[in-house]
Amino acid sequence: MSNLSYEESKKRVRYGLVLLAVVTGIEVLISLFGKGYMISSLQGNIIVLATCGLLIAVLSLYKAYFIVYEFMHMKYEVKGLAMSVVLPMLLLVWAVIAFFQEGNAWKSRRDEIQRRNALPATPAKQGSLLPPHTYQMDWKG
Repeated sequence: MSNLSYEESKKRVRYGLVLLAVVTGIEVLISLFGKGYMISSLQGNIIVLATCGLLIAVLSLYKAYFIVYEFMHMKYEVKGLAMSVVLPMLLLVWAVIAFFQEGNAWKSRRDEIQRRNALPATPAKQGSLLPPHTYQMDWKG
């Protein structure tokens, strides 16, 4: 952007803000449509809801791409610097997906965890390799 004049830079910023506002407005309309507020007969339709969710995700990724490449000036940097910003962001997305998966696994095993926590603990057997003040649960699979 260093080769643009002040007026050209202002036009680019206005263009970016208008583009982001339009995409956000489209996301809101898609969300209202998908939840059934615009057409009540579509409320609860899983196919419409999944399609709208996918469209919102794609539009959000486009907005993130546009912000990083235009407002953070990655479009004007060398490829190595741009990748040093984009690749850690992908790792963050992977981490969020992994945390959701792990949380879902804990949620699905909640009853098992509570059942095992209710088991009585007994002192460790003499002659075992455990220290004398260690307690063990009597668990029978």
